Amino acid sequence: MKLFPKIFLSALMVCFAYTANAQDMINPVIKSYGGIFDAQYATEKPDPALEYKIVVDIATGDANKGEPFYSLINVARMMNLHAMGGVPKENMKVVLAIHGGAVWSVLDNDAYKQKFNVDNPHIPLFKELQDAGVKIVVCSQSMRGRSIAPETLAPGLETATSMLTTLTTYQLKGYAALKF
Repeated sequence: MKLFPKIFLSALMVCFAYTANAQDMINPVIKSYGGIFDAQYATEKPDPALEYKIVVDIATGDANKGEPFYSLINVARMMNLHAMGGVPKENMKVVLAIHGGAVWSVLDNDAYKQKFNVDNPHIPLFKELQDAGVKIVVCSQSMRGRSIAPETLAPGLETATSMLTTLTTYQLKGYAALKF
């Protein structure tokens, strides 16, 4: 019978230790999206002295048209992770090349609502990314293939010749290419 109180006490201590180490997600740059956990024990960290030049290939969307695409939230996560690692916002040179199935995210609210019967959930995320210095370009080839008119783009988005020319141009300018 004396074993039960010891086991109970040990289990209680484990639960307390787990709770004490649990933490809330943080959003150092993109406040509403891409929450991350503090990585206080990380030994491999971004270099705050470097200029991070990154072009991101965004090609896929999600089935739930009422939520921002995971691939776009992952860009917010990337921005927040670099900031947590000490990289100043001005050292993040990020360009998104949106095409393929992800191109539906770029519609202004009226066009998106007409197509999907919900407000465009990507617009607030685009705004926060742009406020953090992220350049967002949309493949005109994907737009044409889906009959998306340039005047129906969400505010602040730019049209590119193509995703292919955007990726090759920025890679030749020294940008690392990521695919989300």
